Amino acid sequence: MRWGDMDAYGHINNVQIVRILEEARIAAFGPPRGSGLPGLEPPVPLFNEVPEGTLALIVEHKIRYVRTLEYRNVPALVQLWIGAVKGASFDIHYLVQDPVTREDCVRATSHLAFVDEATGRVLRLTPEQKGKLARFTPVHSG
Repeated sequence: MRWGDMDAYGHINNVQIVRILEEARIAAFGPPRGSGLPGLEPPVPLFNEVPEGTLALIVEHKIRYVRTLEYRNVPALVQLWIGAVKGASFDIHYLVQDPVTREDCVRATSHLAFVDEATGRVLRLTPEQKGKLARFTPVHSG
């Protein structure tokens, strides 16, 4: 969280929440290929290992503001996990918590797809990509 992320109500603005989600997503999965300079390897090198000419695009965001996230001079806590993995897309789920009280503040989901930059067509996930994602999908007992 940054001081400038606060709005007139004194809490983190909803636009900044989307940026916090983006930062968490990039920290977990790496920057999209060709952007920025090399740094630390992400825990799941998914975005930076897609073939040249492939875009990782957000198809949809769903955000539920459970309570306001007040500014603090320490980073918010963000948990990420993978939800539904389909043939050509997948969901990333987020839980944003107050770093001091650990109260849930935001629950969100981003639906992503890989797209061929030249044609604009959605690309099917490879078995390798699905395998990487599966490691971060909660196991549901039946």
